[in-house]
Amino acid sequence: MSIHVVVMGVAGCGKSTVAEAIHERLGYVYAEGDDFHPQANIDKMSAGIPLTDEDRWPWLNVINSWMVAREALGENTVVSSSALKRSYREVLAKDVPTFFIHLNGSHKLIQQRLSERKGHFMPPALLPSQFAILEPLAPEENGVEISIEGSVDEMVDRAIKALNAYATTVAATVAAQTATQAA
Repeated sequence: MSIHVVVMGVAGCGKSTVAEAIHERLGYVYAEGDDFHPQANIDKMSAGIPLTDEDRWPWLNVINSWMVAREALGENTVVSSSALKRSYREVLAKDVPTFFIHLNGSHKLIQQRLSERKGHFMPPALLPSQFAILEPLAPEENGVEISIEGSVDEMVDRAIKALNAYATTVAATVAAQTATQAA
């Protein structure tokens, strides 16, 4: 069984940075969630207009299809996606085992990082709308919350440590299932 990771959180929290680090350090196939947005979504966000659920469903389904295709190839994946609502995460995890890493930090810290970011279509003015709809991971959801406090390296190290712990659990489960089937 492959491992599929969605690095989630509001704009500016470091999703792409952490996802790229997982790709580089662990060799997971990487996709930038923003690359899956249709042009209409990018135009809307660039104009400072928050996306609606109707705008997001097709985007989330395309990301899910990408992960499902990689599962069929036996590849581990990591993708960045805001995944702000539980219903969005349910679409992302449809038919594929998915582990969510929620990067969490204060509005003030994320606003600062977002204002320092260059060349991205998401304007800092949309951050309040993202916090307004954010539904943190519920205890029964497959994932972990990671603080973005401190340096980028510290944040990445925390995320990779959590992912490695999850991967160890998955490996143990698969080994137990294999032993039960062989018996």
